[in-house]
Amino acid sequence: MKLKRKLNEIIFGTDTKAGRIFDIALIWLIIISIVSVMLESVEEINNKYFFILSPLEWLLTIIFSLEYFLRIFISPRPLKYIFSFFGLVDLFSVLPSYIALFFPGLQSLLIIRALRLVRIFRILKLSRYSDAGKLILSSLRASHAKITVFLLTIITISIVFGTIMYLLEGKESGFTSIPRGFYWAIVTMTTVGFGDIVPKSTLGQFLSAILMVLGYAVIAVPTGIVTIEMANQKNSKEEKCPHCGK
Repeated sequence: MKLKRKLNEIIFGTDTKAGRIFDIALIWLIIISIVSVMLESVEEINNKYFFILSPLEWLLTIIFSLEYFLRIFISPRPLKYIFSFFGLVDLFSVLPSYIALFFPGLQSLLIIRALRLVRIFRILKLSRYSDAGKLILSSLRASHAKITVFLLTIITISIVFGTIMYLLEGKESGFTSIPRGFYWAIVTMTTVGFGDIVPKSTLGQFLSAILMVLGYAVIAVPTGIVTIEMANQKNSKEEKCPHCGK
């Protein structure tokens, strides 16, 4: 129990000296791992430095695996950690390296490479050690209901406009179905504008212009919602004077 309490203080105790050292060391290991994965994707570098990158990756995988099992061991509620967001991120950051061992042979090299790329999930571990990352996550949780309503509104508008454009333009302009019109509405409203489907009629172009203007709300509204929640989260954490309340 004494060992478990000491490990808990180091791994979860960010306010202690040992906890800060552990967090900083882990951040650097995550960064090294991410850079290693990126370098492996460059064929020339991987072929030339494979004898360095491969052992380095396995060393990092073993370290992150030990960290994962230590967190389970010292957690007061292991199942809650295992199925939590960061628990799943920790698992997926090491699992592909072990899965790759069960796919030997030249024919499966592409599958192994695809599985190993999932190790980039380690970048998500960085947000655990950042106060700003925690603030953003808590703000997203607090505003999830508003964002859900906003997304449902956007989907409804896209379906309505997509259906109208399907009726107005038809197959001649590329609107072969309502789902195709829905795709065009999403692309137009998000201001991406691939140009693969373009309305030809005057009324269709007018509706397209309206949808493009509405597209700015797609950027502005959720940004405003999350920003307000971030301000609320930050203000709630500030200490107030017991005498004047400021």
